[in-house]
Amino acid sequence: MHAESTPPTPPTESRRAFLKISAAAGTGILIAGCQMTGKEDHEKEGDEEGEKVTPGEDLMQEHGVLKRILLVYGEGIRRIDANEEMPPEALQNAAKLVRSFVEEYHEQQEEKFLFPRMRQANKLVDLVDVLLAQHKAGRVVTDRIITLSTLAMLRDANQKKQLADLMRQFIRMYNVHEAREDTVLFPAFRDMLTKNEYDALGEDFEKEEHKHFGADGFDMAVDQVTGIEKVLGIYDLAQYTPRV
Repeated sequence: MHAESTPPTPPTESRRAFLKISAAAGTGILIAGCQMTGKEDHEKEGDEEGEKVTPGEDLMQEHGVLKRILLVYGEGIRRIDANEEMPPEALQNAAKLVRSFVEEYHEQQEEKFLFPRMRQANKLVDLVDVLLAQHKAGRVVTDRIITLSTLAMLRDANQKKQLADLMRQFIRMYNVHEAREDTVLFPAFRDMLTKNEYDALGEDFEKEEHKHFGADGFDMAVDQVTGIEKVLGIYDLAQYTPRV
């Protein structure tokens, strides 16, 4: 006896099954392709958006650099008060970074692009007057910190005390100064401008940055303050976590 053989599938049924499989596979490929294309387009759009930094974000990021310099000054004060060793080059470099990045660049941006427009619009003029006066006072303090942050000066008790006092004054003023700009001045300034004006200002900021530094000044400043923090042993973020 011969084993019964499976009857062959009729040609029409075989063709229908093939078409169903092909259609399903094609649909899956199409959906996957659309998903990939959509994802790539979304990522591309996200990258383009990510590259844009608004003027307000730009200024507040620069305030972050200033805040880290204030922490360096705070460590300098702590060491002077505790009569601990203080590398003079750390304070010297921090003060010079204040001069080059904060005073000669960041504050110049505010004085050139923000303050005049606020005055012209007659908005927050009293605040602008105080901020400008603090810019000028800060530059005087920075001059004196640069002068006093040398090995010879740190060996003199009176000069060392004066240096600590100057850094205290600088920290006290700029903690309030930058907070008031971030929460009052910058939002009010943003509300004054149209989207096109605000975008154009961002381009002006970028041109000024490259003109002043020849590259990305923010990244250069972050690298410099990071190096100073590492010299002083205050870079590790975990050390600031309360032990509770």
